Amino acid sequence: MIRIGMIIGDRYEIREKIGTGGMSDVYRAHDHKLNRPVAVKVLKAEFSENQNFVEKFHSEAQAAAGLMHPNIVNVYDVGNDKGIHYFVMELVDGITLKKYIEKKSRLSVREAVSIGIQVAMGLDAAHKNGIIHRDIKPQNIMISKEGKVKVTDFGIAKAASSNTITSNVMGSVHYTSPEQARGGFSDAKSDIYSLGVTLFEMVTGRVPYNGDTTVAIAIKHIQEPFPAPKEYAPDLPISVEKIIIKCCQKSPDRRYQSAQELIADLKRSLIEPDSDFVVLVDPDVVGATRIATDGEQETIRHQNTGISRTEQLRLKDEVSQAVEPVPAPTPAPVNTGVYDKPAPGPRPVQRPVSNTRPRRDSEPDHGLDKTMIVMGVVAAVMVVFLLVVFVLSKMAGGGASENPSSAASSGVPVEDNIGIIVPEVVGYSYAEAKSVLTEKGFKVEKISDDESKEPLNIVTGQSVAKGSRLQAGETISLNVSSGKGVTASDVASTEDSKEEEEDDGKIKMPSVIGMDEAAARLTLVENGFDNDKIIIIEVNHDNEGLNGSILNQTPGSGTEVSKDEQITLEMSIGPARTQTYSFSGTIEAPGEDSMYTPGTPVNITITASDGTLLLSTATSSFPYSVSPLSGIASSTGTLEMNFVITTPMTTDPETGVTTGGTTETRSVTRVLNFTPES
Repeated sequence: MIRIGMIIGDRYEIREKIGTGGMSDVYRAHDHKLNRPVAVKVLKAEFSENQNFVEKFHSEAQAAAGLMHPNIVNVYDVGNDKGIHYFVMELVDGITLKKYIEKKSRLSVREAVSIGIQVAMGLDAAHKNGIIHRDIKPQNIMISKEGKVKVTDFGIAKAASSNTITSNVMGSVHYTSPEQARGGFSDAKSDIYSLGVTLFEMVTGRVPYNGDTTVAIAIKHIQEPFPAPKEYAPDLPISVEKIIIKCCQKSPDRRYQSAQELIADLKRSLIEPDSDFVVLVDPDVVGATRIATDGEQETIRHQNTGISRTEQLRLKDEVSQAVEPVPAPTPAPVNTGVYDKPAPGPRPVQRPVSNTRPRRDSEPDHGLDKTMIVMGVVAAVMVVFLLVVFVLSKMAGGGASENPSSAASSGVPVEDNIGIIVPEVVGYSYAEAKSVLTEKGFKVEKISDDESKEPLNIVTGQSVAKGSRLQAGETISLNVSSGKGVTASDVASTEDSKEEEEDDGKIKMPSVIGMDEAAARLTLVENGFDNDKIIIIEVNHDNEGLNGSILNQTPGSGTEVSKDEQITLEMSIGPARTQTYSFSGTIEAPGEDSMYTPGTPVNITITASDGTLLLSTATSSFPYSVSPLSGIASSTGTLEMNFVITTPMTTDPETGVTTGGTTETRSVTRVLNFTPES
């Protein structure tokens, strides 16, 4: 049982509870050993009692503790203190992306892309260390007050998915990939799918699939076409929409194959949002049979599927019962001239006669042998028939490679033993073109084009024309612009200046004016600056359209500065607002004057320090309640209470003179502090 003030692990003092989830509670704590604030995530009792889960949780959390990256909530420690299983992680002062989306309804495209880049950078670091998150969702992405984006719950997601924990507990079915929904093999591309769904939610304000049950939603991930983001965000640039669609392809082979590929397209979309540069993989290529590489086979042999066998069978049963089966098409009969009768069905089971020894499993089934022989003959004749058709079509049409469209219309596959169709890659960047051609099975040769007026690294020509057919493994030469045809001297001088900057450790300060904080930080970090040295100062600006934008930067754009130099960015928070104050409460009787007697009328005035009269009234009943006074321009004021007293009568015994019995006005003054209005 966790109590505020207790110390676990002999060093972590629990200060306050800051969050709760399906499997754990999160506490703000203080690490007395290193004298720093930390977050401690404690597993709930129902999971702590499952030994298999606990062991898996510890091993995966320890692996996650080895991840150190600016976009990952770093895990510092993992432990068990008298049955309390916990891990200690970086304390992020901020909110989850889920709450941020709820607060803003939907994010701007630039902000969503900037967040997506930072999440992908964290995933890339994890994937390179062999760690798959398996539970990417806005609830597991933190945004700090400084604008840093960090992925959390590495380790716990994988540990949870490998045990019999339902989707209701995990709360992740809205973001799960089709292969995860089936209970199958999941890898880095599953994380990319989930990030694509997260991007969809950021720009549209909703998730792509909804349903009454987790199974219903899972089935939609498997079966239903992914909704077009532009249906819910009509102003979405084409590049961002296609990035989301590519992330969320049903087949993992059609998605981005790594977080690095995704990052490259997201960065380009910040610069060219309306350019149609995202390459969606040809489904015919994906459908082709491919032999797994040695590395892939090794990965499959050793990769933990992320879910227990029991859970796989349970999910498979639930999904299969809910999915309407699609009947397989009945093949048209083929008249081979050899065997026109349908293949025999299963032989009826015959009980052995009492005096006949039953056949053992190891003995041959001669009836089955005959069936297999007949089927083999049918298959052989069909192969001969197809070969004859192919030869005749080659003789009649002059070869399929000369008329690919007729091949497609006649039902011949786009890719078969007569070759693979060559796509058009002129105009692509060399990296994109090479990726497309390599994916189709071709080798690529780069030839420098010094005459082209195209920008650097743009493909200007290809040795094999679009629509031609080549065998896998053949080479296609690409002419690639060297950039010299435009400004050769400028390119050379730029390269020289870059070398000089690298030599003396200086970096040229980029311009971040007009960007939001996340994009500005990303730009500066990518240029080599230290994120911790970037200081944001909030300033007022009359143009509300510039809210959240960087207005000024120090050092200025183009200035050569050291990597560890402090950078100050001024960010607009909108027009200046005059601070106002309010006051409410009760006023006690003027007890400072011993001559005051209860029931005596008192004139009350409250005056702001700028001279504004806020209240003037009279009362004889205390305590007196003051209605809220708002819009006060000053932070302080005075309370003055005036009342009349009658002095007591006294007689001097020696002279017999009586004094007193007269009236006089008394005054009591108090200083008031007003409350700032938000």
